[in-house]
Amino acid sequence: MTTGLHRIRIVGGGEFSCGEDERILLAMERCGSSDIGVGCRGGGCGICRVRVVGGDYTTGKMSAAKISETERAAGFALACRVFPVSDLLIEVG
Repeated sequence: MTTGLHRIRIVGGGEFSCGEDERILLAMERCGSSDIGVGCRGGGCGICRVRVVGGDYTTGKMSAAKISETERAAGFALACRVFPVSDLLIEVG
């Protein structure tokens, strides 16, 4: 199965490409960018917290202590657990 390549733009920052089967935090690191903070890369520390402003995505398991259900509904997620389904516009923090 071929997965699409999507453009990830960061409000006030850079942009990079990310495949649908790749987490956006790892894609950012692969592209040499450093707009998003990097911590455990496992969904538990919360350092890579972002808000998806536009676009579609799926997420893997994240710590509920770092991202509540209410925050998830508002577009917040941990970048180490976000997989793009379309181009994304994200805010850091």
